[in-house]
Amino acid sequence: MKSKKFTIAVVQLSLNNTPENNLSKCLEWVEAAARKGAEVVCLPELYSSHYFCQSETTENFKYAEPLGGISFVAFSALAKKMKIVIVVPFFEKRASGIYHNSAYIINADGTQAGLYRKMHIPDDPYFFEKYYFTPGDIGFKAFETKYGKVGTLICWDQWYPEGARLTALQGAEILFYPTAIGWHPKEKAQYGHNQREAWTTVMRGHAVANGIYVATANRIGLEKPLKDSDGIEFWGSSFIVGPQGEFLAQASQDKEEILIAEIDRELMEDVRQNWPFFRDRRIDAYQDIVKRAID
Repeated sequence: MKSKKFTIAVVQLSLNNTPENNLSKCLEWVEAAARKGAEVVCLPELYSSHYFCQSETTENFKYAEPLGGISFVAFSALAKKMKIVIVVPFFEKRASGIYHNSAYIINADGTQAGLYRKMHIPDDPYFFEKYYFTPGDIGFKAFETKYGKVGTLICWDQWYPEGARLTALQGAEILFYPTAIGWHPKEKAQYGHNQREAWTTVMRGHAVANGIYVATANRIGLEKPLKDSDGIEFWGSSFIVGPQGEFLAQASQDKEEILIAEIDRELMEDVRQNWPFFRDRRIDAYQDIVKRAID
């Protein structure tokens, strides 16, 4: 029988363009989180490289790997060794010409508890993800693990309440959002504060609306793979919030850190009993939500 509580961690890191270095570094940080008591650990989006979507070039497909590749092998061994669950976001090569922005959910015995493929794919200046990633086709999922039921979405998914709701309705106790989000340096002074506040606010809203824990793992540092661009300054600020949107842990904007918090099933149940949003949903009146627009 599972205990009433379990401990999670998100790891905030600076990453570079050398997969071997990133793999070694992330293995060390995940193990460090486990030694601090974490039972479920989440890494940032596309952990194995710099954020290559700042340009559109076939050269960057070299960072992709097939299912069961080096990331799974390495983190599966670590999960088994430390008896932890690990969320490993990676660049998936599904088939020739078909690639996904994906995440393994690796169980504490080293087996694959689940796979998530990013559903919402952005196309913004220096976030040219549509060039690389096919939208996910296996839906929103919650995965049973040794310690709890884990839901995983990825970065751009964080802006969509539908994904959070559908994952929560499947029994997820925590929503992880591995992320690579930051500022365009020239816009930071004018728009930076509001952008980061919007990012924090929307995910706290998912926590409140679903009575669920939410955690996001971002990267830090200026990444400038193109010499003729200003790059992206990743803003860190990873956090974990409880089922009323309360901050349980917050990271800095510019330091590598491990955030740890406790998931309390009884608290989540108490919140949902007192704020019964699931009970009061008007499922008979939401048919138009599946329309692109309501004319």
